[in-house]
Amino acid sequence: MSEGDAKLVSRMSRNSGDQSQRRRTIAKRVIEMGEVSVEDLATYTGVSLMTVYRDVAALEAAGILHKHRGKVVAAASGLHEATASYRLKQEATSKRQIAKAVASLIPPGSSVMLDDSTSGVWVLRELADCAPISVITNSLLVARELEEDSRHSLLVLGGEYQSWAAATMGPVTISNLEAVHADICLISASGIRNGTVYHPYADVAAVKAKMMESSELTILLLDHTKFKRRAMYSFGKLADVDVIVVDSETSEDDLQMLQDSGSRVIVATP
Repeated sequence: MSEGDAKLVSRMSRNSGDQSQRRRTIAKRVIEMGEVSVEDLATYTGVSLMTVYRDVAALEAAGILHKHRGKVVAAASGLHEATASYRLKQEATSKRQIAKAVASLIPPGSSVMLDDSTSGVWVLRELADCAPISVITNSLLVARELEEDSRHSLLVLGGEYQSWAAATMGPVTISNLEAVHADICLISASGIRNGTVYHPYADVAAVKAKMMESSELTILLLDHTKFKRRAMYSFGKLADVDVIVVDSETSEDDLQMLQDSGSRVIVATP
């Protein structure tokens, strides 16, 4: 390779890295704000409008953002949820904190029901060296996490597969849940309002509600970002939850609101 070719490859590699970082910055900005104009994103990132349009198109194709009425809207918003693969990587530090706290609440030999929330995957990783448990789930991410570990039993719920969630949903999933019962249910919410937990999609909310009904004990896993979001479909009250586990970045006001529900609240340590 000539010196000129080497410089070209180096420049292309650097530009690719800049592009990936910029797209992560755009995604984080939009998810934090809920919606942002392309003009504001261009100002925020210091690049041209055309560059932002290309970045948004790529993020839209990945199921992370949407363009709606001239605004760029977070896929993880009141009307949309981000893909499971994207959510699994978000707020990793907070999810790891929560997972460690939750893992200590699960006795050996328990039957544990996990929804499609990616927080459940982090809990399983914390339980890697624990005594065998029985897992019931509609999440393929959870199933894949356990496929190499023969110590644990695994029941995967049937239903209509939804690729964005990497999980099964719908009437068949609900019917399957009516035939099982678990010691513990681990769920998460997309938003909280007036003591009620919500998700953007009705079919997901229905599965979460049924999982709570089909378990002796419900543990709600919430990182601090969930308190800034709103969603459309209710699946229960905070008062219906036995234990709520949050990360260390949760504000005092949000903690007080959770404690007022009467549920046990645990703040995970860093």
